[in-house]
Amino acid sequence: MGFYFYSACCLFIIFSKATTAIDTISPSESLSDGRTLISSDGSFALGFFSPGTSKNRYLGIWYNNIPIQNVVWVANRVNPVNDSTGLLKIETSGKIVLRVQNTTAVWSTNTTASVQNPVLQLLDSRNLVVRDGNDSNPENYYWQSFDYPSDTMLPGMKIGIDLRTGLHRILAAWKSWDDPSPGDLTYGVELEGNPEMVLRKGVEKYYRSGLWNGDGFSGSPNLRSNPIFDYDFAWNETEVYYIYFLKNKSVMSRFVLNQTESVRQRYTWNPETQTWKLFSIMPSDYCDRCGLCGPNGNCDNNKLPACQCLTRFKPKLLERWNSSDWSDGCIHSKPLNCQTGDGFIKIGKVKTPDTTNSWVNKTMNLKECRAKCLRNCYCMAYTNLDVTRGGSGCAMWFGDLDDIKQFESDGQDLYIRVSASEAEQKKRAKVKLGIILGTVIAALLGFVLVICYIHRSRRTLKDKVEDKNVNDNENENKDEDEDMELAVFAFGTIVQATDTFSFNNKLGEGGFGPVYKGTLANGQEIAVKRLSKSSGQGLNEFKNEVKLIAKLQHRNLVRLLGCCIHGDERMLIYEYMPNRSLDSFIFDQIRSKSCWNLWLYGTRIRY
Repeated sequence: MGFYFYSACCLFIIFSKATTAIDTISPSESLSDGRTLISSDGSFALGFFSPGTSKNRYLGIWYNNIPIQNVVWVANRVNPVNDSTGLLKIETSGKIVLRVQNTTAVWSTNTTASVQNPVLQLLDSRNLVVRDGNDSNPENYYWQSFDYPSDTMLPGMKIGIDLRTGLHRILAAWKSWDDPSPGDLTYGVELEGNPEMVLRKGVEKYYRSGLWNGDGFSGSPNLRSNPIFDYDFAWNETEVYYIYFLKNKSVMSRFVLNQTESVRQRYTWNPETQTWKLFSIMPSDYCDRCGLCGPNGNCDNNKLPACQCLTRFKPKLLERWNSSDWSDGCIHSKPLNCQTGDGFIKIGKVKTPDTTNSWVNKTMNLKECRAKCLRNCYCMAYTNLDVTRGGSGCAMWFGDLDDIKQFESDGQDLYIRVSASEAEQKKRAKVKLGIILGTVIAALLGFVLVICYIHRSRRTLKDKVEDKNVNDNENENKDEDEDMELAVFAFGTIVQATDTFSFNNKLGEGGFGPVYKGTLANGQEIAVKRLSKSSGQGLNEFKNEVKLIAKLQHRNLVRLLGCCIHGDERMLIYEYMPNRSLDSFIFDQIRSKSCWNLWLYGTRIRY
């Protein structure tokens, strides 16, 4: 009885905790250390935690339904609570305050809008928001944690700048696993020149995304086809931001900065192994390091050394370049002459240069873009701003071209300014290549045509031979009576006459085959000489021998009535002579050397 009472109490406690899990607090409520807010779907929790080996307490949001505590947002990153007296409240003004011992505020929000019935709610989207409990629009937020990210970018979160308010949403890595205060590794949108995503280590530009080209960032051309998430980059009059959404909401994926390794990492949760699996990393390779090859250099991971000068450029300081010091970069092989006219050459499959000194226009086409760049002596490169739907818009770069990366596939075309002579040299090379290719293609085409002609001629000849053989066979079968001046018996007729070459009808057998007695349908009796298939005699030889025997008809010889030809069967049809010996009529009177005389001579027929 005691066991059942104990079990019931446990179930009651568990049920009570489940039913008392809340996702919202009002001004009359608070959240103390040891309690949590749980999102309505149970995926995330808001509460106090201590990172790593630290004893400090922080207010944060973490995954609630996995065994590993991964914190995705921290409120008081700079001001930790030294004990367990932290208390979170929302005031009637809508301001959120985190106090110690219910007195000193260590963190708070700056909300200026007036809220009638403010509530603090943890959403299923991982977003902690302040909203009006009376507002029928649940997405009308007065404050949200997504506007103040920590080191982790979550689905639906915007990383960028609100141009109306000046709010800058930027990721900053934890200083260490034990310290969530902001490190010097940051990631966000930079508007110097034209916008692109930049990873900085302190003041150093460590990695950049490349210009957004409508389909993706030029520095990550293969990211669009990934199976985990979709992403977009908004760039308009009111805001500029990067955002992503999970393709499958049941998948858990997070995008986090790692201060120790100075990288931006994306992880996905593996429910089978109960671990986070690394999905992608930036910088991902040697050439992702910003500005590695210096001005007008082109970094190619497939070459050694990776740093190469752009086409029609040469190292500025050759000795340093050859010693793998590429910081001085490259210069034009031949000087430009803007007044007399320059030209452009195209390099394909690249990450576009650093946008610090760039200009864009969304309405121009590529031809107009080229003309505008050519008129400006400081314009060193141009390309389409948007590569989708055949390409549109114009992007131009002025001065040195920094941080270009070569891809093996994908990437973007870039048109680089060079001297007119080198542009013409490129054109001549293209024409020469076109002529060579045209010649090779023409030769190959001619070769293919010759092969096809020969094949067709052989086929036609083969068909003619086959048709001729068929016609010859038909003509032979049709005209056998005329050619041989003898009757040609059907095989079925002979089979029926001899009762399928019955043993009872067998008259005898010689060296060249057996002889059978038969009776035709009209009652006439015949003797059938069935030539052995091992005789080796051909069809024409057989016919010639039959004609010869037919011409040798004599009153003392057995009369030859005809023959039968069927496949490889050869048969002679004689008049049947009862009670007499055939050889008495045949053999001492014919001394021909023909095989048929020998065959007849070798046959003894008994009655």
